[in-house]
Amino acid sequence: MGPDELSSPAAAAAAGADGEPAPFSFSIWPPTQRTRDAVVRRLVDTLAGDTLLCKRYGAVPPADADPAARAIEAEAFDAAAVTGGAAASVEEGIEALQLYSKEVSRRLLDFVKSRSAAAKDADHPTKDEPAEEAAA
Repeated sequence: MGPDELSSPAAAAAAGADGEPAPFSFSIWPPTQRTRDAVVRRLVDTLAGDTLLCKRYGAVPPADADPAARAIEAEAFDAAAVTGGAAASVEEGIEALQLYSKEVSRRLLDFVKSRSAAAKDADHPTKDEPAEEAAA
């Protein structure tokens, strides 16, 4: 970094009125939209891809995986935001981010389990409900 770079307009704007550098600010919560979008993409890959979760509970068609992933992420974010709110410290932000991560995982697992159970119920009608072949 040369002396010309230090006196650039960007460097001057970053410095305070007294020439001191502006304090560095770091915030871990809430996550950026870019981070949230990455979480959604990863959820879609997990739901529709060749994962252990899909092998156990069944893969979700890509057309269904995207809206499900967006709903899972949004619900997890909302749940963490209630607790994390505007985190006043890095520690509180980390706690909110951990809660967000746990909520994403829990809701993902709940979704695939409920979808698998619904598929099994559709494949095996109960004794009260006659099979379609029997009705024909």
